[in-house]
Amino acid sequence: MTRVKKGVHALKRRRSILKQAKGFRHGRSKKERQAKEALLHAGAYAFAHRRDKKSHNRKLWNIKINARSRELGMSYSRLINALKKKNIILDRKILSDFAENNPGTFEKVLVRASQG
Repeated sequence: MTRVKKGVHALKRRRSILKQAKGFRHGRSKKERQAKEALLHAGAYAFAHRRDKKSHNRKLWNIKINARSRELGMSYSRLINALKKKNIILDRKILSDFAENNPGTFEKVLVRASQG
């Protein structure tokens, strides 16, 4: 059987790992074993935090909606309840955008929800 030297492939793999770990601190960007370990953790954190980001954004939207609606004399929970009863289908992302960037539109939505 012929002899297969793997120096080229090993070097390519090493370079790839170190290139991905560029910017990490200390040995984690210079030493292959530490870099590989750091990349495994980084990947796990990235995966988990992509999910965490969604709940974090939703919390921010709720805070923005609550702040604007309280200025106009209604609490967040009462606003959401009124919107559901009136069958006004606006999600929290859109409502928070209105509250932050288009206060007039948000006020119209709030008035429409609180009528009757």
